[in-house]
Order: sequence, then structure tokens, then C-alpha cells
Amino acid sequence: MKRILLPTDFSDNALNAIRYALNLFKDEEVTFYLLNTFTPVSYHTGYLIENPTPYGMEDIAMINSKKDIEKTEEKIKEEFNNPKHSFVRLSAFNTLIGEIKEVVRNYNIDLIVMGTKGATGAKEVFIGTQTMYTIKKVNCPVIAVPSGFEYEDPRDVLFPTDYKFSINNKYLPLVKEICDKYICRLNILNAYYGVTLGNKQQEIKNALDEYFKDNAHIFHIAEGVDVLEAVEDFQKKYSINLLIMIHNQHSFFENLLFKPVINQVAYHTNIPFLVIPSEKRMR
Repeated sequence: MKRILLPTDFSDNALNAIRYALNLFKDEEVTFYLLNTFTPVSYHTGYLIENPTPYGMEDIAMINSKKDIEKTEEKIKEEFNNPKHSFVRLSAFNTLIGEIKEVVRNYNIDLIVMGTKGATGAKEVFIGTQTMYTIKKVNCPVIAVPSGFEYEDPRDVLFPTDYKFSINNKYLPLVKEICDKYICRLNILNAYYGVTLGNKQQEIKNALDEYFKDNAHIFHIAEGVDVLEAVEDFQKKYSINLLIMIHNQHSFFENLLFKPVINQVAYHTNIPFLVIPSEKRMR
């Protein structure tokens, strides 16, 4: 049985991500963990200076959080009514990232699905701050679902890579599972400037070819462009509905994920993407 964490702030954006998760895994036995974190205003520095005693505001916030999570569970059960799915409600007085780390460790979470509003202006990074830091700080796969994305089965999947990861990554089977289930076409894209693959990279490419031998998969090369431009160009040509990346601890992923986005309308504002931590990050 899968264990999937669904952080929520009770916004439409968060609810949309929850719907995506319930649709994507509609045929599987899954326990979903609905998580809300809060830091009451009574604990803000300015308030504590004027009012040394918080007057039970944490308790009030906890009560409200639990009520709202219960309402969220009732809403999604009414909408989906899936006997394969069960829910655990979690409320915590903590930062979101801190609590996500605790929940992932304590409940052996397999996957996190959360919403992101994406880039809304030329100076902004392409995903929301909380989602960005979850991906960066938590050693668990994350599916980030853009605001307003209407669910569709992942049929055309794009996997940009520099082939600098371990083929033994314990989360790679999640990619194969999605490909098997939805009969996806997996597009494996490598972008580079003038330097072809080294021996180790070629070994990884060959290993991927073997690993996905029973799935439709195509290798693509984009020469003379950076990976962000290559991915944007690819999406203009093909109807990609899921992006998959491996988060390595080097410039490839960091440049793609955390660099400022210049264009207001970028490819990544409208499709979900699955980010998998690398083997090195999980050590």
C-alpha cells in the first residue's frame, strides 16, 4: 500500500493538488496523509512583546486546523468515494518544511503531492517558495501540481537528464510504474553544449534503455541550448502532461529549478512535475 502525503493550507490550489493525487492513484490502495501546519499570530515576536502569555491561541489554531482538515476529507470523500483510499488527518504547530520532514520519516511516506502556483511574473522563480524548499530539503519524491491544472492521464512524459545519476535510485520504479499503468511515451531528453556523453553517462543511458525496454521510450538530444530552453522548446512541439526530473546536487538541476524565469509565460506553469531525489541526496 502506498503512503502519500498531501500538505494543505485549505486553498483551491492545495485542493487541486489533492484531486490530482486521488485521480493519479485511483486504482491503487493508498493511505493519504492530509497535513496542515500552522504558526498562530500569537507567537509572532511583536505580539509576544505586548502580550507575554499567548492565551491558548495555539489550542484555538489546532482546533480550527482539525476542523478544516475534517471538512477537506469529507469533501474529497464525497467527490471521489473510492474504497481503495483511506485518510489520516495531521495538524501540527510547526513550519511546513519541518513538519513534512517529520511526517516523511515517521510514516515512511512514499510520495508528496502538493500545489504550486508557478511563475506569475518575470522576476519570480518558477515554483512557489514552499514547494521549492520541500523539493530541496526533503528526501522524498514530490509531484508539484500547478494551480488550475485539470487532471489528465500522463500519456506523454518528458524526462530531461544529463545521465549523471544512479540507475539504482530507489524511486526510479515510481517512474516505471506510472509508465506501465498509463502506457506512457517516455521522452528522455539530453541538452548539452558541444560536449558529448562521457563513458559513465553513456552507461546510464544504456541502462535506462534496458530498464524501460517494455515501455515506449525515445531518446532526444538538444545541442547548443541549456536544459531550460530545451524543455520549453520540447513542450511547444509535443503535448507533454508530466515532467520528471532527478534532483542532483549540482548545477544542472539547481539552474533549472531555482534560476529566475525571464519569460512571464513559461512551460512549467501548466503541467505537473515529479521530482525525485538523487542517491547522493538520500545518503
